[in-house]
Parts: sequence; C-alpha cells; structure tokens
Amino acid sequence: MCSVYTLNNIPLSSIIAHFFVFLTPKHLIMIRFRLFLLITLLVITFTACETRHPQLLVMTYNVRHCAGMDYEVDYDRTASVIIQQRPDVVALQELDSMTGRSERHDQLGELSRRTQYHPVFGSAIDFDGGKYGVGVLCRETPLSWKALPLPGEEPRVLLVVELKDYVIACTHLDLEEEDRLASVPLIVEEAQHWQKPFLLAGDWNDTPGSVLLQEMAKHFTMLSVSEPSYPADMPVDCIDYIAIFKGRQAEMMESTVVNEPEASDHRPVLVRVVL
Repeated sequence: MCSVYTLNNIPLSSIIAHFFVFLTPKHLIMIRFRLFLLITLLVITFTACETRHPQLLVMTYNVRHCAGMDYEVDYDRTASVIIQQRPDVVALQELDSMTGRSERHDQLGELSRRTQYHPVFGSAIDFDGGKYGVGVLCRETPLSWKALPLPGEEPRVLLVVELKDYVIACTHLDLEEEDRLASVPLIVEEAQHWQKPFLLAGDWNDTPGSVLLQEMAKHFTMLSVSEPSYPADMPVDCIDYIAIFKGRQAEMMESTVVNEPEASDHRPVLVRVVL
C-alpha cells in the first residue's frame, strides 16, 4: 500500500491542488518567468564548465634509445615510466627507428603499443641502417605534424605536432653553443606561425643562466622547474625543459622532475599547465 504524506492530517496533494486553484494568471506568468531565468542560468553555468580552458600534463623525457643506466634496452621499463605519470603528451628524445643497434625495432612504435598513445616520429639523421631522432606520444589524435631541420655538428630536428587546443614542439639541441643559439630564431619563426598555444619541450643541452636560456627567455616563458635532471642516478645538471611561446595564455599549476634513477640517463620532467 502506498504512503500518503500529510501536513496536520491534511493530504499534501490536497494542499498543492488548493494552492494552484488560487493562483491568478499574473502569478502563473511570474512563476513561468522565474523558471525561465533558472533554466537560463543552468544552461549558462553548464556551458561555462564545458568551455573552460583545458588542463594539460606535459612530459619531456630523453630516453637514450630506451637504454637505462644499466645500458639494457627495456621497452617495458621505459613505457612504465610514462604510464605511471599519465601525461597527456610526451616529448621524447634519442629514439632509434629500425637501426641495427636496436635490432631493427621501431622504438617509438614499441612505446606507443605499450602506452596506447598516438606516435609521431621526427628523424634527425640516418643511423646504423635506420633513423635516429625525436618523437611525440599523445593521448589524442594529432591533427598535423612536420619536422624541421635545425643546425648541429650532428644534425638536429624540431618536430612540431598540432593538436586540438595546442601545438607541441620537441627537440634535442646540439652540444655546440653556436648551433644551439642558431636554432633559436628558427624555433621562434615556427612558433610565430601558430595562433594556438605553442609548447616547446626537450633536451636543450644547456643550463639555467646560460646565453641560450637568456635568448630563449626573450621569446618563451619557462614552465618547468630549474632542477637537475641529468644524470639520472645522481642529477647535477638542469638541461631538460618545457616552455611556452610568449603571447599565448597559459598558467603553470605545478612542475616536477620525476624521481626515476634507472630507466634512462635522464630523468623525466613534468609540467601541469592550464591553457
């Protein structure tokens, strides 16, 4: 049997029915108007939540062709570092593609299969029967990508990957300062082409306070912390960075160097940013 709710022994259904009997057309119009305002407010609130700026977790990681501090190539170990941190996008340096050294493995493909991220490879040089360069792994499907040559005694590359709300560029700059500095205007020229936020991540082979970092600071806002990331077992040098091109709105929420001393000779660097 159904329960009947009452107020002072009068059924609530009767109270509600009598209430509407005494409502005038003016009252009904007012109720409808207030309901319209309430619904409008809810729609605006929902839309604002849906269109809020995306929050990204970005990683840069020099993986040394997936060879750890023990010099053993271990794709499961390298992939587990990424999986544990769960970044939205990863900029990777020192990747082999079908080289003799790596037994003809597509290293970025190996990591992609293990992480279930979309891979984009950028070749810097021909090496040992295959290619050697940088790569990007991303959760979402890339819209476009291109690889631009950068100067170096060992030729370098800038891999530019476009995603829905931003662009990420991955690079590994040369050991020679002259070539690193010559790379800056080329990177800036590419960044200027994009209206979306342009993130630059990678191994820059230089330390805070250097001429290179001073030049970069004219065009990019540093997002990553200035903490040592190399060598992985006992870090003393900060040479891995994540930055954003100036004029593109972004807010850095947090940044850290991941405590991973074995999977590579570098430690990964993470940044959480709101675009």
